[in-house]
Amino acid sequence: MIMRKLLFALLLLPFTALAGVTEDSLYTLEHYRKEEVYIPMRDGIKLFTAIYSPKNANGKSPILITRTPYSVSPYGAAFRNFWRNHWMHYIRNGYILVLQDVRGRYMSEGEFVDVRPVNTKPKAKEIDETTDSHDTFDWLLKNVKGNNGRVGITGSSYPGFYAAMGAMSGHPALKASIPQAPVTDWFMGDDFHHNGAFFLLDAFQFYSSFGQPRPTPTTQHAKGFQFKGQDNYDFFLKAGSLSNILPLLGDASGFWKDLFNHPNYDEFWQARNSRNHVNRIKPHTATLVVGGSYDAEDVFGAYRLSESIQKTGKKNHTLCIGPWSHGQWYRDSIGNRLGNVWFEEATCKFYQDSIEIPFLDHHLLGKTLPNSWKAANVFLSGINQWYRAPTWPPVNANSSNLFLTASEKLSLNPDATSTSSVYRSDPTKPVPYTEDVHLARTREYMTDDQRFASRRPDVLVYRTAPLDSMLCITGPVQASLNLSLTTSDADVVVKIIDEYPEHYRHPEAAIKAGVKYPMGGYQQLVRGEVMRSRFRNSFSKPEPIVPNQPTLVSYTLPDVAHCWMPGHKLMVQIQSTWFPLVDRNPQQFVNPYQCKDEDFIPTEVRIHQSEKWPSKISFFQFSPSFK
Repeated sequence: MIMRKLLFALLLLPFTALAGVTEDSLYTLEHYRKEEVYIPMRDGIKLFTAIYSPKNANGKSPILITRTPYSVSPYGAAFRNFWRNHWMHYIRNGYILVLQDVRGRYMSEGEFVDVRPVNTKPKAKEIDETTDSHDTFDWLLKNVKGNNGRVGITGSSYPGFYAAMGAMSGHPALKASIPQAPVTDWFMGDDFHHNGAFFLLDAFQFYSSFGQPRPTPTTQHAKGFQFKGQDNYDFFLKAGSLSNILPLLGDASGFWKDLFNHPNYDEFWQARNSRNHVNRIKPHTATLVVGGSYDAEDVFGAYRLSESIQKTGKKNHTLCIGPWSHGQWYRDSIGNRLGNVWFEEATCKFYQDSIEIPFLDHHLLGKTLPNSWKAANVFLSGINQWYRAPTWPPVNANSSNLFLTASEKLSLNPDATSTSSVYRSDPTKPVPYTEDVHLARTREYMTDDQRFASRRPDVLVYRTAPLDSMLCITGPVQASLNLSLTTSDADVVVKIIDEYPEHYRHPEAAIKAGVKYPMGGYQQLVRGEVMRSRFRNSFSKPEPIVPNQPTLVSYTLPDVAHCWMPGHKLMVQIQSTWFPLVDRNPQQFVNPYQCKDEDFIPTEVRIHQSEKWPSKISFFQFSPSFK
């Protein structure tokens, strides 16, 4: 029998994506068939779809689909290597697995539109991503033999957007949707803008390939921009203003130009806020929103989409946030570290085995959820334990404030006298977002050591005394800064940091796993966020700062789920550049997408810290208890 299976696999090797023969790959090839079809949409456009179905479904197989703009490859006879991760569970339990190129991407027909807006009043043959989802579900139910009439949709990042759109389709057979790190709002906090500030590094590298036109269906991937070096800081600084950077990707990339043509939160961006339509999710569709606390791309989307769904009163909704980078929860089988930070347990395996698989098996196969099931599952880094409860944020958390003071301390009260701290922000010498030299933006910067920044004169540093007891911050953090500028605009970057004791040393398990960075005095980035001051009152109608006049700039940082242990210090860093992660603000009230190199000017940033003009961070303090 073993020899027969081995011969079978070897015969298939030229036509499959096998990197090696395993028991799971043999099982998949013996028990599954692959079919490639074009599924017609209501407007006549056909979407390329790969269907992997068990050979003996017998009417008991649910359909699990991922709709993606990133290709359903491999095309032809080759199999997707589901056996390399936890999706092998779905294979062994007879799921029908479906991958679809979305409209206008790779082998599908039609025109691709980035984060296509929901059509709120569609006519008979008008489409959006909800109708494409609905039509796909309908066709699969009617044409794929052996299905049990239940459909689930899942996807991470951009496919997470399509999973959310599928949930909003209202199809009666859709029983489960898992938007993972979903794109929800590309101006307010996901991927390419945060509070209106342009995330240059990610946008440029993504659209250098993704934004290239695809005039006819193809299986080929577009080539990206060819850099002539390995230092992104040096490259973008020498490139200069955004008006110089725009033409580097040529005239073909339409959405790249849209980013430049819509500098404010206008109707273009507002129509692409998918959270506006969560009321379309029907009660029969259970939702599981997944994200990473240290996800550089879409931590905003995961938290805020879940929050929006909860506000509708929907009962069968679950949230899972782990200490992960973008998509780490399905790519990594362990998840016990990110960069230099150690999380002790196999957090990814916990998600896969204890959250995703039970969720889908329950809603698509009718299996019982475990007794330990909770609607909110959020990993608290620092203490390295899961918070599992009915809701997030914790309802019994207390609101707290820490005020910035002139003595570079964080205090429960503002300075009694009129005090301030000052730094000079020079856009020709911006603060780097990481001390390393590299080309691609790293995942690990979300937990990087910030000592390189705290040593700069253009970064203000505030810290508590060593903590006597554990401090857990859970939920969004509000930064409220009374500042004055010598110019008419500037960015404000606030970083929330865990400063380790000088004597700190990782446990032996971490050291054996290869975490050898000197951790004594480590300044771990827990959360960082930028605000473009011009948007302090309105993201649609920006206003200049009146020079030398105290002005309140207040904004919300994405949720924190972290515990500062006794002996650690809570640190806040404030700066006005974060390069080239964020484009350089010219620091005057001009259009940053059209300005020239000579428009970039230094500004003096004064942070006021008095009772009259206080500056503070506000957060929810939680005292967890674990059984």
